[in-house]
Amino acid sequence: MRRITHILFDFFGTLVEYSPSRTEQGYASSHALLRRLGATLTYEEFLDVWSGVSAEFDRLSDEDHHEFSMIDVGTAFLAQVLPRKPSLAEVEEFTSQYVSEWNSGVRYLPGLAGLIEELSADYRLAVVTNTHQPNLVPDHLAAMGLLSSFDAVITSVEVGWRKPHPKIFAGALDTLGVRASSAVFVGDTYEPDFEGPERAGMTAYLIDPHRLAAIPEDRRLTSVFDLPRRLHAQGV
Repeated sequence: MRRITHILFDFFGTLVEYSPSRTEQGYASSHALLRRLGATLTYEEFLDVWSGVSAEFDRLSDEDHHEFSMIDVGTAFLAQVLPRKPSLAEVEEFTSQYVSEWNSGVRYLPGLAGLIEELSADYRLAVVTNTHQPNLVPDHLAAMGLLSSFDAVITSVEVGWRKPHPKIFAGALDTLGVRASSAVFVGDTYEPDFEGPERAGMTAYLIDPHRLAAIPEDRRLTSVFDLPRRLHAQGV
């Protein structure tokens, strides 16, 4: 039986629950800032335009899995809604405020610290996540008191490619100094978190409580908390 030394985790939907919505969290402070910067949009207009600009970035990224940043989206958005060209400082202020409000949809999992402590006794841990903001996931891990438990946090925005692109997995393995055959990947979305890692040579486990994905049963998890039992049963 091959020796597994590393566990690589997706973040959103795996180590935290979250809402991917760009509108439902409530963005009153972002809208107020936008108005102070000179935009005349109503709140509903602001969300409609922001969603449209973001969706276009998503559409382009879906073509080849290149990643974009919040600064990219914020620059394009503010250029569209302000009567002048936005400064970088204005873009940074707006995107920071928006992300702060988006974070209200992120919920930490009770008991996760105990799980990470248990796993870190036997494995080296890392996070490989799609995100548009470099500090977002490390800041959450720090707030959870877990940042020091992970050898690395690899983000798509820093690599330039999002899962399932092979470059983000290759970059993660290189950063960790580990071969793909010695690592497993755990996530909750089929193509980025199962197909991508498997093509990269890792063994993937998918959080799929509703059994929607056509994957081997021994790789299907109800939640991340199933992982220690599954690894133990498989002798890895």
